[in-house]
Amino acid sequence: MTQLDKGMIYELRIYQSMPGRLPALLSRFQNHTLRIWEKHGICQAGFWTTLIGESNQQLTYLLAWDSMAERQERWSAFLADPEWIAISKESEKDGPLVQNISNELLQPTAFSSVK
Repeated sequence: MTQLDKGMIYELRIYQSMPGRLPALLSRFQNHTLRIWEKHGICQAGFWTTLIGESNQQLTYLLAWDSMAERQERWSAFLADPEWIAISKESEKDGPLVQNISNELLQPTAFSSVK
């Protein structure tokens, strides 16, 4: 068992939207993505937009996973979901919503308020 298989894992994802496309990206998450995640058992820990920072065209969110195996299984199922594929394609008919995605897997420290 590796260190990543012990305890909760958090996935930090930062989406840099295409100029002017953040509202469409937020709409896709709110109206479609979260429902499909729920179907696949994907647990979000929070969503944020940038108030002050490098770019106000970012969407930042955290996902919570019990293990790397759970992440692999559920994320793969989500990406292969025909409903998600159709919604993703439809939402990008006027061009891509995202120009860059940053992704990090985080492990809480021993002194973290979240485990």
